[in-house]
Amino acid sequence: MSHLSCLAARTRARAAVSRRRVGLAALAGALVLTACGATDEPLGTSPDTSGPEDDAGIVAEPGTEPEAEPESEGEEGPTGPPVTIAFAGDVMFEGMIEPQLEADPAGLLAPIAPVFAQADLTVVNLETAITERGDPEPKGFTFRAPPSGLTALQQAGVDVVSLANNHGMDYGQTGLEDTLDAADAAGMPLVGAGRDLDEAFAPHIATIRGRQIAVIGATQVMDTMFFDTWPATDERPGLAFAKHEHEADLIDAVTEAREQADTVVVYLHWGVEGERCPTERQQGLAQRLADAGADIVVGTHAHRLQGTGMLDDTLIDYGLGNFVFYSQHSPGIDSGVLLVTVEGQEIIDHEWVPATLREGIPHPLEGDEAAAAIDDWAELRDCTGLEPG
Repeated sequence: MSHLSCLAARTRARAAVSRRRVGLAALAGALVLTACGATDEPLGTSPDTSGPEDDAGIVAEPGTEPEAEPESEGEEGPTGPPVTIAFAGDVMFEGMIEPQLEADPAGLLAPIAPVFAQADLTVVNLETAITERGDPEPKGFTFRAPPSGLTALQQAGVDVVSLANNHGMDYGQTGLEDTLDAADAAGMPLVGAGRDLDEAFAPHIATIRGRQIAVIGATQVMDTMFFDTWPATDERPGLAFAKHEHEADLIDAVTEAREQADTVVVYLHWGVEGERCPTERQQGLAQRLADAGADIVVGTHAHRLQGTGMLDDTLIDYGLGNFVFYSQHSPGIDSGVLLVTVEGQEIIDHEWVPATLREGIPHPLEGDEAAAAIDDWAELRDCTGLEPG
């Protein structure tokens, strides 16, 4: 097999094996992993495009030391040396960002790249289809970008993207297929979508200094008109949808990842646009994910920053805000990067590096502006029920 064919095949095989497919599927998965090698290295004001969420969850569109050996944690699972993970919010390339991307994709995110350089692994939410084909879905806002969007992210230091959101299939199945192919071609790990249900919920496993970090992507936000066409199934490509009865698929994915990974991360698209506080539904899901074994749960969708803190031993960030987006005014331009340092399942530290969007691109704040932004960010925890940590 070619490198790219093996990459795609390994992803599907890992998914089949990790989700306990039996019989021929498990045998096929094992054969693929043997053949390919089992180890991967890895326009105006902010458009509040979804509106309020009702009780049914309906959303309207608007010097080097020796590496430490792993320590046994008994039933709690493995741990390991410190690893720092960076998280940032929603990314798209429309409006004022489009000509900048066309002119210099490699340098587009240079202002924020030094922040990402502090981390071992960086994850963002890709809120756009990567395609130049297909027809827009019948919705108020549809986003797409050329493959150079992935170049911009990679050159800045992004290692993993989640496509699980209410724009991941703005150009339907054609757009999704192109996005998956573009990610494979670029060597950009993509979570939260796939060619079937198993692949959509399969974690990306990043091995860092011998430790395995599992990243799972999922969305709770999807327009009801697409409930029958956007979620991945056993027979159809789509997104990792985790609302109502589909929440069980996410819980299962976390439970299974907990058995093989030192650290389990869940990146979610959830909540209500424009809100600064999480909903009861978000808080309930956060608790269930923590109970299932998630070490870190972060999210986006509100286009606003939301609170961060500890829920028992799990770090929760309810809203990372916009990151590459055409917003021009606060609070839509309030942005930043969450740096989380972990030792296996233990959260050692977390830090907010505040930024502001200028012409849609995040620029880190400095001095008094940064200090004030960090204070404001800390106050967002007040309505979350989370502890400072």
